[in-house]
Amino acid sequence: MRNQVVKRLISFFVLLIVGNAINAQERTHDFNFDWKFNLVKDTKIPANIPLEDAKWRNIRLPHDWSVEFSFDKELEGATGYLPGGVGLYQKHFKTPVDVKNQKAFILFDGVYNNATFWLNGKKLGENPYGYSPTYFDLTNKLKTDGSENILTVHVDHSRYADGRWYTGSGIYRNVKLITTDNLHIPIWGTYVTTPEITNAKAAVKLETKVKNDGGKRAKFTLSTKIYDGNNVLVANQENTSRVSSGKEIAITQNLEVLNPKLWDLDTPHMYKAITEVVCNGKVVDAYTTPFGIRTIEHSKEQGFFLNGKPTFAKGVCIHHDGGLVGAAVPKGVWRRRIQALKDAGVNAIRTSHNPFSEEFYDLCDEMGILVQAEIFDEFDNPKDKRWNMQEREPDYITEGYTNHFQKWAESDLKRSILRDRNHPAIFEWSIGNEIEWTYEHYRHVSGLWDPGAKSYWNRIPNISAKEMQDRYKALPDRKYKLTETAKRLAGWVKELDLSRPVTANLIIPVASLASGYADVLDIVGFSYQVNQYDWSKKNYPNMHFTGNENAGTWEEWNSIIEDPMIYSMYMWTGIDYMGEANRKWPNKGWDGDILDFTGFKKEGWDHFKSIWVNKPHVSVGTYPVKDSLMVDELSGKVKIQSAKFLKWNNSRAQKNWNYKKGQTVIVEVPTNLHKAELLLNGKSLGWRSLSGSPDRILRWAVPFDPGTLVARGGFDGHEVEYELKTTSEPVAIKLTTDKTSLDADGYQVAHVVAQLVDKDGLAVTTENVKLSFDVEGDIKVLGVDNGALDNIQDYQTNSLVTSKGRALLLVQSLKNKKGAVIIKATSPKLKSNLVMIEAK
Repeated sequence: MRNQVVKRLISFFVLLIVGNAINAQERTHDFNFDWKFNLVKDTKIPANIPLEDAKWRNIRLPHDWSVEFSFDKELEGATGYLPGGVGLYQKHFKTPVDVKNQKAFILFDGVYNNATFWLNGKKLGENPYGYSPTYFDLTNKLKTDGSENILTVHVDHSRYADGRWYTGSGIYRNVKLITTDNLHIPIWGTYVTTPEITNAKAAVKLETKVKNDGGKRAKFTLSTKIYDGNNVLVANQENTSRVSSGKEIAITQNLEVLNPKLWDLDTPHMYKAITEVVCNGKVVDAYTTPFGIRTIEHSKEQGFFLNGKPTFAKGVCIHHDGGLVGAAVPKGVWRRRIQALKDAGVNAIRTSHNPFSEEFYDLCDEMGILVQAEIFDEFDNPKDKRWNMQEREPDYITEGYTNHFQKWAESDLKRSILRDRNHPAIFEWSIGNEIEWTYEHYRHVSGLWDPGAKSYWNRIPNISAKEMQDRYKALPDRKYKLTETAKRLAGWVKELDLSRPVTANLIIPVASLASGYADVLDIVGFSYQVNQYDWSKKNYPNMHFTGNENAGTWEEWNSIIEDPMIYSMYMWTGIDYMGEANRKWPNKGWDGDILDFTGFKKEGWDHFKSIWVNKPHVSVGTYPVKDSLMVDELSGKVKIQSAKFLKWNNSRAQKNWNYKKGQTVIVEVPTNLHKAELLLNGKSLGWRSLSGSPDRILRWAVPFDPGTLVARGGFDGHEVEYELKTTSEPVAIKLTTDKTSLDADGYQVAHVVAQLVDKDGLAVTTENVKLSFDVEGDIKVLGVDNGALDNIQDYQTNSLVTSKGRALLLVQSLKNKKGAVIIKATSPKLKSNLVMIEAK
């Protein structure tokens, strides 16, 4: 009994110490609430700032105004047929610090785009790039007479088609107010690495900057305490130093963590370093740095190792939008999506093609997902936003980041690296995506565009590496050279972080090898061209090649299995996204592999799970016979006519067994079992084996008969099966929610799914109805969607027509609004159950 009491006391004091340390660092304040917003037509920056905003809308951030509008066929498919425009934001607030002894900063995680910032009418600065974080020192512009300050932000997204995907518009990521003492650790002022790790101990190297904005030289103690995930103190160190007025110094502390818990994909253990600046016995500033202890190693002979274990990066590329919420994606939406990807075996994400939000990387740290963090899609020369090639002709609405690259690239890159370099999830930096398109004559270096060449796509070159190099040297002089630009970018990354390799996604890798572009990269990432791996390895044996963007074929995955050098495959794409839909109306976006716009699982989810998850898996999908497939009259087996069917993500199979009597239906069974049996109404339709399936999907041609279709297989005692049943007409709407309780913090979200069901409670996926969600209680409706590629119904409403018999309602708690929220769905002739969500 006594021992238990002692243990409780120890735990109490540990928590007390940790609590005090954490409370001491209350320098970061939520600045997302109580903003004013107004859309204007004039692109000119107002002359008299601040502005009268009494009639402006009251909003909270993050905010994306583009997604509030209706889809419009007359707009550009490149960015999803939604508008941009010019927006103004203002926030009124009291002076938060004593300006003589303290500092105040405003930190924007992302504003899209061409943003200009003022405080009390005095310009703070600007930030053209919509994806880079930025901050400003407010101190000298704050009011000292007790009156309110007014922060003004002007956002010019009149060039609304300046991306090749949906960008969003506005202050679409979090805003924080940072308050510190004059003697303080700057924003992003710490850098953690773990240079040596064994089972017994880990060396933790912490580099901390300390800045003195006071009027005299300061002596201080820098105290760092490291806590594990259970808030147990595991290491600490103190250093005494001095810093002159107006100067900044860097202090290195080397700590040791015994018996470290490693950050890994299945056990993503996190630590935090709480660093305090102590002056005259008082804690004047405290800075918390989350980090993980892990090792990464890239080997051109053996691939990639995480914590000494050979690891395949089973990756997907994704864009930054979240469907119906546009670019202002709540953390809970990302959590649901990342978990669904992880359940399919995904362990890596490529942030194509720009820095994502800090929250996104936090989630990847927490959930155990590797990240290849990409920074730019354009360098010196513009891409054609409609066709993803070199710019064909100038156009105001498509002018993008190239206009700012020469002036801003270094700053944007370095701010992104500084913000993100302590995330253990990030294991590679990518400086750019398919940049080669934009440099004149570059592609012709490869010989793949010579007269008579069949195609550049995935072809082995018909000229030698030497001839390519000679062609590159013979190019006429030009203003910008890709190799020189890439060298600068890679160099800027390495100035700030040597713990991770630099890569890029090369669409014409053989030309990039010949030009020297690939020489500045640690890892040479191929965009699709897997047939060129062997040629490249033979001609450039000292380089490390892998896949950074892939189409979704067994051939690509097989290249990883059979070649020790190739360790990664990033599918294009893991999640449907808006944009890249030029002239594809009413299709508003890109049809991805695994999840649709709502985060619902697609047929590809099962395909990838059968390849990437080491557990028995079988699933069933069906569709009518197509011209690209042929049924052999003698054997009854399905023969593949078109190579496109060898792509896992090309399937259009659906989870239903509802067709016309006698109609020939293709039944697809993605599985990792070496063989499986198909049964219809208890009668076996025979076995198929993976050995006879070039794309690892088993197929049957089945004359439709209503009833139950079952696929099964496995070993005795370990069988798995999946069934589809014929459904009758829908009689009800079944509502489900992933959250029945939300914190009343104004951030947490619940996904409410409406599914049509028949009299037996089976999901009806072949019929659709118009329905409305009725919501009673204090909660915010963020919008609705049905997940369909061609769904152009408004998002920000509560009514829509279902797709595949289902729809999604997304709701978000309101700050300090507690109580029960009742949700039901209504549709003619169909009843709905009720869902209750408690806001606490």
